[in-house]
Amino acid sequence: MMDTTLEEGHVQWQEAVIERIERQTERVKSFFLRPQTWRSFRAGQHLDVRLTAPDGYQAQRSYSVASPPEFEGLYELVVERLEDGEVSPFLHDVAEVGDAIEIRGPIGGHFAWGPEDGGPLLLVGGGSGVAPLMSIVRHRAAVSRDVAVVLLQAARTWDNVIFREELIGRDAAEANFTLLLSLSRDTAHRPQDYGRRIDASLLNISLARLGTAPRLTFACGSNAFVEAVTGYLLDLGSDPKTIRTERFGG
Repeated sequence: MMDTTLEEGHVQWQEAVIERIERQTERVKSFFLRPQTWRSFRAGQHLDVRLTAPDGYQAQRSYSVASPPEFEGLYELVVERLEDGEVSPFLHDVAEVGDAIEIRGPIGGHFAWGPEDGGPLLLVGGGSGVAPLMSIVRHRAAVSRDVAVVLLQAARTWDNVIFREELIGRDAAEANFTLLLSLSRDTAHRPQDYGRRIDASLLNISLARLGTAPRLTFACGSNAFVEAVTGYLLDLGSDPKTIRTERFGG
């Protein structure tokens, strides 16, 4: 069985061709990459992406894999365009289907889930931080639908909800999956959603929807977002050993 917790130094760079690009929101796109060698992985892991300029300057960023391990041959990366970024503006404005970029991975062992880890699961995502959680949601649907999952997803507005239609469809079709949306700059569009930021009250509601304490909680988003969510969860009595976090940005 392939080791899927290898560190960066043990994984070689390789080329991957952009096979498809899909717009998620105004500022977010999914990039589907076909590498020369596809490596299996645990849901929640990430890829490193490296760009090299003609003068030799290199820029490197990490992006979580949103596709599940079952999606063999391709990796889906969710990339938000950041005005001051070195990699995301190139991917959004320059890169085209058929272009090749360098990738390394998948990498990471702590922020990952497989059916052997069990459930129930509480997933909390802010913005593009939903990407690794999406991999977990999809993988769980493929291999362990009896595991109960609540996904509490934060976005500014209804139109900023990444994977909105797929997640709403899963919420309707999968008995053990619940989607709750927290829209900080919009009104709720569904009865079960909320027109405010994630706070202790919303996290308590999410925990109540699970019906029992989560075996694991995964929180992913900006540093400030993850810090706030983790603090609320600890205040609510969550076991710190069950909380796994992934952070990006400043």
